[in-house]
Amino acid sequence: MALASCGKVLLAAKKSLISRQSQCLIGYCTNSSSITTTSLIQKLIHQPISRIKATLDSEDNNNLTFKSSEFPWDALVTALKSSSPQKAQLVVEWRLEKFRKENEGNHDCYSELISICGKMQNVPLALRVFTSMEAQGLTPTSSVFNALISACLSSGNLITALSLFEIMESSENYKPNSDTYNAFILAYANLGNDKSMLAWYSAKMAAGFSADLQTYEFLISSCIKLKHYADADKFYEEMMSAGIIPNVSILKSMLVGLCERRNLGDVKEMLKVIVDCGWEIDLAMVEKLVKLYYEVGTVEEMEDLLLTLTNSNKVREVLSRVHSAIIRMYAVSDRLDAVEYAVGRMLKQGMLFRCPDDVEKVICSYFRRKAHDRLDLFLECIKVSHKLTRSTYDLLVAGYRRAGLSEKLDWVMIDMKLAGFL
Repeated sequence: MALASCGKVLLAAKKSLISRQSQCLIGYCTNSSSITTTSLIQKLIHQPISRIKATLDSEDNNNLTFKSSEFPWDALVTALKSSSPQKAQLVVEWRLEKFRKENEGNHDCYSELISICGKMQNVPLALRVFTSMEAQGLTPTSSVFNALISACLSSGNLITALSLFEIMESSENYKPNSDTYNAFILAYANLGNDKSMLAWYSAKMAAGFSADLQTYEFLISSCIKLKHYADADKFYEEMMSAGIIPNVSILKSMLVGLCERRNLGDVKEMLKVIVDCGWEIDLAMVEKLVKLYYEVGTVEEMEDLLLTLTNSNKVREVLSRVHSAIIRMYAVSDRLDAVEYAVGRMLKQGMLFRCPDDVEKVICSYFRRKAHDRLDLFLECIKVSHKLTRSTYDLLVAGYRRAGLSEKLDWVMIDMKLAGFL
């Protein structure tokens, strides 16, 4: 894999990425619609079904933000869907009625509403929006058809989606476009049907469309999930050769594939590319990396990972996971000096042991090395921040009993009683 060249391409896009992120942040901070949406969601949740449309009418009459074309209907309906699908449907129906009354002639409005129906997995409602648009005298566009096809595919209605595609093929005004093929590629990728996915990819090429970033994201992600690593590598190289800059989703998928193949060299290079470009290594990815390094026994790679994440200001949960993994690896190999250094480093950074099993791995290491006095210091060090469990006390009792250390055993029994375990 030409990861080095990938890094150069991505670094060139870093400033642009940071600029876009800043603009998004400014937009979010200055947009009051999020406050309006939250308030409206709460109102609708507490209203009976019979009052949903009346509540929307009232809001429509009194709230200027509500009238804005930028009002986040998608977020509103999605939030309602989890608590009451019927209320979410009523919101869509109310919106569609407004389109009829106001003679809405913007195709994008209908396309957006059909997409919302797709997220609700409500194909009949999506078809109602489509037919209502036609009743307004509007000729469908490719974008509207694509939204309807995606709604069908997200609901598992492949037959209707294929029928719609055939209608588009035979039309003059709304032929299938790149997004149409992407919708089918994604659908079959989600189904794990690689043959159909690749067939639609080939069909897209044959129709004269180039693979875009979204196409490669679907293909690569699916290939990694199916463990078709050679195909994923092929699509990745093809994408890079075309000068398309991968997004973070593609890079993470590739990193997963490299971890699963235990390709340490390329894993390290890909990790560097992701971090250098300012993209985030999340907890799921760290879990993959930790599992790989733990299985191959490379604690040095784990230390490098910790340094990389610390320097890039990762969230505490991510850092805590790596700290714990390092301590476990040192404990399993009975490197007590390294264990104590790693524990001290973790506590100094304000992080605690993630689970009793981590503490017990350390305790077992002390017992194996017969370092009982050092074990006492360790327990004293963590007692303020970590409450010992019953299983940890049982481990200490068994260990001191085997070692014939009656005095230490007596102290543990006293602590167990104070902790309520005796």
